[in-house]
Amino acid sequence: MPNNTHMRYTAVILTVAVLFLLNLFTGSVSLPASEVLSILTGGGKGDTTEFIVLGSRLPMAITAALAGAGLAASGLMLQTAFRNPLAGPSVLGINSGASLGVALVMLLLGGSITAGSYTIGGYAAVVAGAFAGSMLIMAILLLLSSLLKNDLMLLITGIMIGYLVSSAIMLLNYMSSADGVQSYVMWGMSSFNGVSMDQMPVYASLCIAGIAIATVLVKPLNLLLLGDGYARNLGVNLRMVRNLLLLSTGLLTAVITAFCGPVSFIGLAVPHIARLMFRTDNHLILMPATLLTGAGITLACNLVCVLPSNSILPVNAVTPLVGAPVVIWILTHRRK
Repeated sequence: MPNNTHMRYTAVILTVAVLFLLNLFTGSVSLPASEVLSILTGGGKGDTTEFIVLGSRLPMAITAALAGAGLAASGLMLQTAFRNPLAGPSVLGINSGASLGVALVMLLLGGSITAGSYTIGGYAAVVAGAFAGSMLIMAILLLLSSLLKNDLMLLITGIMIGYLVSSAIMLLNYMSSADGVQSYVMWGMSSFNGVSMDQMPVYASLCIAGIAIATVLVKPLNLLLLGDGYARNLGVNLRMVRNLLLLSTGLLTAVITAFCGPVSFIGLAVPHIARLMFRTDNHLILMPATLLTGAGITLACNLVCVLPSNSILPVNAVTPLVGAPVVIWILTHRRK
């Protein structure tokens, strides 16, 4: 690996580390830096300040970093597989599936899920609905991937599924109460503060599993850059690679959307930012760079979200400020 690549990696890692620490020291509630440092080094007193740092800011920072890394990796894989610079995690309709699951829970079932004598309500019901909706769409895509031999056809099918789901959500919104619509709209704005430390093992384990599958696909993705025919001649099982790619992107998108809401632009924009910084299409370099860049950008966005006093801005109010200029740059660059 060239020395300048090592230097870029070092700079990105240090930036992510600094942003992570800033997320712990900064928030809507002002706390003395010495007190936060004391809590982080084990000197907490079990008071409100300790809860703010360890029970709110720490899980929020971990959630943001994993969400950014997972969505960015998903975007990179989809852009490579479909050879489309505007492909992202939402393009296959998995985000829409999660939104449909939440819409069914909030707008049709009144905010709770009942199965026999068991009832799940509140935030747990929202997460369960989002995850079930995402995994349903992913299962449909995996089934279709065995029938459709062409990646472009699968991409178009995913877009059509997204339109159908959006239509169903619109009908649910039309028939529901004002309170239900307001709750659904608030969920759609996204936030990284919904994962508690009790839920963190499940959230982190699923995100890491999806990222692990993505890293396994690094070499096949490099071969796909040369074309399907060339990759097939080198012994790449295209169907297996495509199914693993769908599994990874589906799992990451489902988990992150279920816990955080449909976070926009990260999966689309971050891979291009990583390419610009590292000036390579080699996924052995680009995949870890994209993971780190995604974590850094979501940590920066979360930092902006928590800066206002006594309130937290929605994530989707901040991410377009990063993503939209990148998309515009892509379009103008392609035009040239």
